[in-house]
Amino acid sequence: MTRFLKLLFRNRLAGIGAVVMGLILALVILTPVLPLQDPYATDLGARFKGALQDGHILGTDHLGRDQLSRLLWGTQLSLLVGLASAFAAALIGSTIGVIAGYFGGRTDNLIMRAVDMVMAFPYILLALAIVAALGPGLLNALIAVAAVNVPFFARNIRGIVVTLAGREFVDAARLAGMGHTRIILTEIVPNVLPVIVIAMSTTIGWMILETAGLSFLGLGSQPPQADLGSMLGEARAALITHPFTSVVPGVMIFLIVMSINLLGDGVRDALDPRLKSGALSRPLPVTTVGREGPIPAATDDLLAVQDLHTQFHAGSRIFRAVGGVDLAVRPGECLGIIGESGSGKSVTALSITRLVASPPGVITGGAVRFREADMIGASYEELRQIRGDKVAYIFQDPLSTLHPLYRIGDQLAEAIRVHHKVPKDELRKRAITLLKDVRIPNAESRVDNYPHEMSGGMRQRVGIAMALANEPDVIIADEPTTALDVTVQAQILALLNDLRREKGLAIVFITHDFGVVAQLCDRVAVMYAGRIVETGPTQAILDAPAHPYAKRLIACVPELGHGRRELAAIPGLPPAVDDLPPGCAFAPRCDKASASCCEGDVPLIGTPPRAVRCLYPEENV
Repeated sequence: MTRFLKLLFRNRLAGIGAVVMGLILALVILTPVLPLQDPYATDLGARFKGALQDGHILGTDHLGRDQLSRLLWGTQLSLLVGLASAFAAALIGSTIGVIAGYFGGRTDNLIMRAVDMVMAFPYILLALAIVAALGPGLLNALIAVAAVNVPFFARNIRGIVVTLAGREFVDAARLAGMGHTRIILTEIVPNVLPVIVIAMSTTIGWMILETAGLSFLGLGSQPPQADLGSMLGEARAALITHPFTSVVPGVMIFLIVMSINLLGDGVRDALDPRLKSGALSRPLPVTTVGREGPIPAATDDLLAVQDLHTQFHAGSRIFRAVGGVDLAVRPGECLGIIGESGSGKSVTALSITRLVASPPGVITGGAVRFREADMIGASYEELRQIRGDKVAYIFQDPLSTLHPLYRIGDQLAEAIRVHHKVPKDELRKRAITLLKDVRIPNAESRVDNYPHEMSGGMRQRVGIAMALANEPDVIIADEPTTALDVTVQAQILALLNDLRREKGLAIVFITHDFGVVAQLCDRVAVMYAGRIVETGPTQAILDAPAHPYAKRLIACVPELGHGRRELAAIPGLPPAVDDLPPGCAFAPRCDKASASCCEGDVPLIGTPPRAVRCLYPEENV
């Protein structure tokens, strides 16, 4: 609960809504015990008294009734009716949506066509028709408001349940012999409950407004009973001569609806599992920097990563994704970074250009130097000049990074235009040339394609072309061949290798595949738990890995044509980076570990360019 409130109040507007709504609820709850005048007592001699006159704090209405008393009792009634209609609509609509989505087929078609028929009518006219059929009254207004909002919940929940009904955990429940009712109650409903809560929190305000509208028209609460809508309706006759009687209930309706809507947005964000990390706002254009300690001195490398530390702050938990990485690459050189998923490879690559999402990402130490300039300490404008121009990035999934609504040629032209002033006609020519450089056939026609009109290999080549658009000095390739078939992968690797040799590019290549490393990379760095555990020339590490982790990784690679061989596996799981063990992080999984491995930090040991982070290496380095 404490964490929920903390996430809620990080959204300032939601916090304001919560405070305002809390004050209104406190007044409503205390209404029965407050020393208020009788809300139904009339006094025609005291009609339209102003505020603070004759003991009436908010004055009186056209019958001399106390405005404050009627306002508080009316607010209590409006809130009760609004909440009741919201719960009724959510319960009935969600039940319909769950049944339709779970059973599907003819059941789904019949139910959803009936819902479509209801949604075909304007909801206000439908509410008026229901009240006209049932007769005026607050209960009938509640039924009408709930009925017109049932389709909203039914459609939303049905869409989610359709996806859940085909998931593996539901199939497993069926195989376990569970009946439909039990599956719905134990497997489906718990997964859609947060969505129902979010939908309710964002619609209660509108239901209160709809109820007030019906009362305003005389179809809701009937005299002498008052709610906010009926108070506003009774005061409209004196709107010109005594506007204050309309302002009082109008302001209360505004405060209630706005505070509930703001609070509903905050509840939605706080319950969204994607945002519980604290990323409740749009990520910043660059990663937040909070460096502590000295900044390493510059080197003569083209690109140098020096003692880099990157963390993710999620509430009180700190995930140390990168814990002191040192890398360097020179012109024309390819450096491979390899390791298990979660070892920190991609976060390291994103940290180089400060593309780690903030919040929750923070760079807490070290430096990244491009031609001696510190990219970590650079301003946004300085960094923007380097990104995409001098240091380019090839992302893992081009379908998610290429804009689906823009043609390939326009996106390539934009990548150039951001950094260089080039005539429009020349931009198209350069886009076509780039597509030819990455071996895309029929470049003149392909330049007008949208991303979805290309195959995965073609899109990846476009990503490479975009990275090459401004003739960068360094390319960071984050697993660019993972999702491609073997033939296309080989073509792209050959393409990168040719470009590196022809243009003198420096490449930082992130991969899981030792075969790719052997084909493309001059040097390799092996990562584990956010740190480099071994680095050196590619062939030397492949032939004689020194760190037990690197040896185990290579042993996991199958060898074709060498007879039967036991395919090794690394026991255990990588450590959680918010709770790293002391000393060597690989020690719990290492068969050579001793007590000394867990006593303190293990430094990189060896003679450049070969180094290993191990007290008992497999080979001398």
